[in-house]
Amino acid sequence: MKQKFDIFTSTCVPLPLENVDTDQIIPARFLKATDKEGFGDNLFRDWRYNADGSLNESFVLNNPKYSGQILVAGKNFGCGSSREHAAWAIAGYGFRVVVSSFFADIHKNNELNNFVLPVVVSEAFLQELFDTIAANPKTEVVVNLPEQTITNTATGKSEKFEINAYKKHCLMNGLDDIDFLVSNKDKIEEYEKRQS
Repeated sequence: MKQKFDIFTSTCVPLPLENVDTDQIIPARFLKATDKEGFGDNLFRDWRYNADGSLNESFVLNNPKYSGQILVAGKNFGCGSSREHAAWAIAGYGFRVVVSSFFADIHKNNELNNFVLPVVVSEAFLQELFDTIAANPKTEVVVNLPEQTITNTATGKSEKFEINAYKKHCLMNGLDDIDFLVSNKDKIEEYEKRQS
């Protein structure tokens, strides 16, 4: 059973860059591992660290002003290769929500499969979020999964977002695909009996 998702409130980490691809999210040299442990340590590795291994102080994840479990990213987030490791890294770092005006489809599904909620907003709402967070890094955002709304608490503005009904059910109940099947074992067995 994974952590259930309901109404989620957090400060945000802004990444106002467009076309962030999966190789930037998790560089290819880290793809040899076969389980999810430790991937968060290498999220945005080549942006977080300088070539000599020292911290890149100018990168947002290294800026103590910004924290929280919501990543606010520019348009076309997660483009490039379909590696699931990118979603592992986002989840492993501790992000529960990624907000953008557009996600690459495969990456969006990989996030959902790893209990990270991708929230698609309008470009105007996204820009307002970036502006608000820049003005006050303590700005909180409320993501209400049952109502499918996202609210900028600083301005009071809200938008509805879309999510697949099955994935919504899984997130709200802390179920992955296998958990979901197991939870419906009786129905599956009943169906099989009727078919035979």
